[in-house]
Amino acid sequence: MKRLTERHYQRHVSVTMLAYVGAMVLVWPLARTTPELWLKLLLAAAPALPMLYVIALMARKVAQSDEFEQRIHLVALGVASAVLAALSLLGGLLAAAGAVPLDGSVLIWVFPLMMVTYSLTRWWVITRRYGGSTECEQASAWSLPLRLLLVAALMGMVLLVAWWRGRLDDVSTGLLAGLGSTSLLFAAIESVRRWRRIRRDRAGASGERQS
Repeated sequence: MKRLTERHYQRHVSVTMLAYVGAMVLVWPLARTTPELWLKLLLAAAPALPMLYVIALMARKVAQSDEFEQRIHLVALGVASAVLAALSLLGGLLAAAGAVPLDGSVLIWVFPLMMVTYSLTRWWVITRRYGGSTECEQASAWSLPLRLLLVAALMGMVLLVAWWRGRLDDVSTGLLAGLGSTSLLFAAIESVRRWRRIRRDRAGASGERQS
């Protein structure tokens, strides 16, 4: 099997996540108004297909990684699982006590929360503990801030299409607005970080030339 590079992995995950958001906004709401049970089940399960593909991509990437990369993935997945388990336990206790009203729809956020926690933990382990970088391969023409801006723009497009077709509810609006705003925020943070790193590198190179 051909090795899955970081560039191809990020590209596939970005496109698949966009398909997931589109399915959640444009396809999943139809399940509420469909009378046929088999069609309701099909429409309700449609957003799960992109997520299953993402899980398969993650498994393939981890399997093709070396021991160091596998350890980083393992740590990130362990932290994500621990955070998710703790929040699930807390939410279950609060819901059972009647302190917080929760229903089955909250399970929609389980996988996105795990993915976000996994990504943040992996970034922290690589950049803070080992002093590396989570950027794609150097030959890639796509920088992280541009990819994040593209994700935010795509979220805005999906939001407009859903609003135009009249399939936009409060949950979909919050999902798209939250993902788009988060992408813009991370793009700004990454841009500032890169700008500071470039200034530091230039200052270091200038100091070496003067000496």
